[in-house]
Amino acid sequence: MEPEEFDSDVLREFVLAFKKGKLKPIVKSQPVPKNNKGPVKVVVGKTFDTIVMDPKNDVLIEFYAPWCGHCKKLEPVYNELGKKYKNEKNLIIAKMDATANDVTNDHYKVEGFPTIYFAPKDKKNSPIKYEGERDLEHLSKFIEEHATKLSRTKEEL
Repeated sequence: MEPEEFDSDVLREFVLAFKKGKLKPIVKSQPVPKNNKGPVKVVVGKTFDTIVMDPKNDVLIEFYAPWCGHCKKLEPVYNELGKKYKNEKNLIIAKMDATANDVTNDHYKVEGFPTIYFAPKDKKNSPIKYEGERDLEHLSKFIEEHATKLSRTKEEL
């Protein structure tokens, strides 16, 4: 509830709207990016459901903090990963600043940075947390192991 002015009438209206199921949740979100065509898609609070939870695509999502040293070290590797899989029609490599955006699904717990999940297109509420080495080889193996459909043949590293 974010009222301009607060009194008993405002509170009554809020409670009645809540009981009728007419309230929209307030989601902390950065602005939706105008251009999101890069190899790594930027996800914000308002686009989490449309990008990460889209049942047509597998999604690898990194939750990061701009001040995090591990995240800064991962960024060039993650961009390389995005470039490697950019021609995959059903796979999205994405990232989200978890300090400036709400994660709108309770199955994606962010308790440290970076946190990486793979969301298979047919199991969005059962994401697979990545726990391995943060390099191109291990991240690629993780994707190849969990992707529901990859169009290209497996590359030798």
